[in-house]
Amino acid sequence: MKPAMTLITDTAALEAFCQRQASSEFLTVDTEFMREKTYWPILCLVQVGGPEEAAAIDPLAPGIDLTPLFDLLSIPTIVKVFHAARQDLEIFYHLNGKLPEPVFDTQVAAMVCGFGDQVGYETLVSKLTKARIDKSSRFTDWALRPLSERQITYALSDVTHLRPVYEKILRKLGSNGRAEWLKEEMSVLTSPDTYAMHPELAFRRIKSKSSNTRFLAVLREVAAWREMEAQKRDLPRNRVLRDEALMEIAHHTPQTVDDLARTRSLGRRLAEGASGAELLKAIKKGVDLPKSECPEPKARPDLPQGLGAITELLKVLLKVRCTEQGVAQKLVASSADIDFIAGFGEKADVPAMHGWRFQVYGQDALRLMNGELALVLNGKKLELVELEPEEDSGA
Repeated sequence: MKPAMTLITDTAALEAFCQRQASSEFLTVDTEFMREKTYWPILCLVQVGGPEEAAAIDPLAPGIDLTPLFDLLSIPTIVKVFHAARQDLEIFYHLNGKLPEPVFDTQVAAMVCGFGDQVGYETLVSKLTKARIDKSSRFTDWALRPLSERQITYALSDVTHLRPVYEKILRKLGSNGRAEWLKEEMSVLTSPDTYAMHPELAFRRIKSKSSNTRFLAVLREVAAWREMEAQKRDLPRNRVLRDEALMEIAHHTPQTVDDLARTRSLGRRLAEGASGAELLKAIKKGVDLPKSECPEPKARPDLPQGLGAITELLKVLLKVRCTEQGVAQKLVASSADIDFIAGFGEKADVPAMHGWRFQVYGQDALRLMNGELALVLNGKKLELVELEPEEDSGA
């Protein structure tokens, strides 16, 4: 029997719904939001699926208080099930100052169980429940009111189908013994540090290859200014100032309004205003910073030359082992990880050298490189073969 579905637009109805769900073993949760023109996501709808009913909660309804919802999502005995949870969790963290807990992400669990890299919700539902989802409302404007019945039905289908998906994946985790793998993967996703905003670290997101510490010091200060300005004005970062402009400023370190006005994509109007004055202060702070306090470039060890064949062999091994184990390759090791393993062996500080990934792949990668394993073609199937150690023939 499908859960009854409803739209909630007032606090009393929300409180009553949340009270009815308070004894649930698990709840499925999804959100609809808009972020194209703002720094902070605009939460437009929250869908919650319980055992007997599902509700679409309208955060934009006049006077509604979401406290009962936040309280429900904090009950430790109820598992909150999401698919691709990161952006949803970021929204709840921003609005409520804490994350829902405990959380189960079916996308991550599906990767652990071998359903592919970052498997989409529609694909997962089709594989596990044979149901088809109407995605015609995917790109609708969720901020417009009133919501149509079709929009509400579409939104609620995401949490109603998620219930059997969760139950089937949970059974699979129980049978394959990989619950601990999932727990390890969820640790970053459910850490408040993942969603905390640190303006002083914003420069690390900018793709710059410079290793000049003074350049990085100025970039850090102007990127921090942009981050705080974007938050204050609730605008996307690049609507305040583009990355390219920040890097040009960090390179040329303009000292005057005229110098600043010459920066590409900035313009005299911004340079002569309050924002220009603040930018010049940030630039001066970066320029005057003692060398010992300048940020260091990210360590990028130089890889040895001539690793191409080894890297390709390790990629084949990754495919073989992940196929055998039924786990997504992307979850085990990236191409960059494999490069580091090829170059540095057991000293490579990459995820594949730790935890369950090491058991699945890392240890065999080292053995293959050490001549203890070989990949052989048996008919149309690649297999791993143990190699006997060479005997010492003596003098």
